[in-house]
Amino acid sequence: MTMGLCKKNLPVRGKYKDISEKKCYREDGHEGECKEFPYLSDLSVSHPRVTNKIKRDATKTTGAAWKSEDAGPNRIDRWVMLQSDDVLKNYGLDMVALKPGVVAKLREKAATYDDCMDVAARLTLLAYQMPDAPPCPADTRTYLESRFSPMVEGSTTCIVCKEPLSFSLFENAQRGKAEIETAHSNPREHNQNNVGFAHRECNIAQGNKTVEEFYGWISGILDRIDRT
Repeated sequence: MTMGLCKKNLPVRGKYKDISEKKCYREDGHEGECKEFPYLSDLSVSHPRVTNKIKRDATKTTGAAWKSEDAGPNRIDRWVMLQSDDVLKNYGLDMVALKPGVVAKLREKAATYDDCMDVAARLTLLAYQMPDAPPCPADTRTYLESRFSPMVEGSTTCIVCKEPLSFSLFENAQRGKAEIETAHSNPREHNQNNVGFAHRECNIAQGNKTVEEFYGWISGILDRIDRT
């Protein structure tokens, strides 16, 4: 049975607060304070870098930590990008003034708030299932299993090459060169059924192709090599 969620609206701060969302994702009827990411409470203490990555990748339009003309505006809530050009201009984001490639990238990363929250929870489950991940607290495990499926330790693999992913790869991340990245089976969809983790090299190799398109492309190359 799927867990019911509180979904109480929480205070929103920041530039886009009037067109943004924030809700409680604790179980329905919970006691105590509301929390947006209740399943990350323990991980935020033991591995804050991993927690920040999960939140950022689930909710923001780009992982770049710097601004540039080619990268465009930095780390905007994905659900904000569902707004029209006219609405965004009222908040200082002039989409018409941006390069077409930047606009396409921002729009491609748009997703509803609820989809982003589902992605964050799903990524947390996958992180705890990595071979050398820290033990998942009992209450967090119950929460995640109630929302998704039974947790299987050591089962998380790269969504591209299918090799097991080590939790330690999170700690090897350097500016712009993470060893492990959030990835999508279809780069143009951001939801819990389409998201996972991948080696950086695998994610780069996949590019803007779906995983199935990438496999077909690689298969074609190997076939041509065999014929030479």
